[in-house]
Amino acid sequence: MITGFKGTRFRRAAAVTLTTGAVLAAGGFGAAPAGAVATPTIAAKGGYTMNNGTGTTLYNKKADTPLSTGSTTKIMTAKVVLAQPNLDLDAKVTVSSAYSNYIVDSGYISSAHLIVGDKVSVRQLLYGLMLPSGCDAAYALADKFGSGTTRAARVKSFIGKMNTTARSLGMTNSHFDSFDGVGHGANYSTPRDLTKLASSAMKSTTFKTIVKTVSTKQKVTTSSGGYRYYTWENTNKPLLTGYSGTIGIKTGSGPEAKYCLVFAATRNGKTIIGTVLASTSATVRTSDATKLLNYSFAR
Repeated sequence: MITGFKGTRFRRAAAVTLTTGAVLAAGGFGAAPAGAVATPTIAAKGGYTMNNGTGTTLYNKKADTPLSTGSTTKIMTAKVVLAQPNLDLDAKVTVSSAYSNYIVDSGYISSAHLIVGDKVSVRQLLYGLMLPSGCDAAYALADKFGSGTTRAARVKSFIGKMNTTARSLGMTNSHFDSFDGVGHGANYSTPRDLTKLASSAMKSTTFKTIVKTVSTKQKVTTSSGGYRYYTWENTNKPLLTGYSGTIGIKTGSGPEAKYCLVFAATRNGKTIIGTVLASTSATVRTSDATKLLNYSFAR
């Protein structure tokens, strides 16, 4: 999550009215009611949901309007890494001072708090990328899987792979200029495009396992040959722990992006994937997603 809103605390969303006299708590425990439901109103500037099994659109609010994505960008970062040929998830990456300096110099972005000299596996970096939304982990992965003789060249190459992947997925209103969502004027997507991306990424067992993890404790090797543990919590914890059937995926936020969330849930064999962009707070984006999930499962 690109922060810029330090100290924001998540709270369970308020209850959502679905149909005449039918109310579900935002936690969404229990099945959504059958029959027609009123189209919900959300605070987010854009929103979209689809039935992942059929590809049918279930909700659309400015679904093709490009908006800043914040750290939902990291879904593409993970997608590109997991698509690498002959990927060794247990390969070790030594944490460079460049990654930690990037966090310090930026001052406000989210971090996995990687420690210089530690040897961290690719799998662990993916957890650090997707759970605490570590921009340092994103940098390490871009450096590892880009091509070139310099770090700058490798990062540029990796971002090129992100855009190539976007085109291959039919993300026609998306462009990436960063590996983590800290954009440079041309990092944007749409609710529909990000939902397409999420649907594709969720085909990876590794990705699916990571994004539904609420918290993890990872053992890494230090520069001296010892070990330490990193403990990470998922920034999507409110939805993961509060909405029955949630299986991911990723939050994002920032001064321009406001509050974003790409989400997925499964009930009774039906999987809904969706996106809200530019909501008004961390709590409200969870509420927006809850409304859209309740609505989409009821259809």
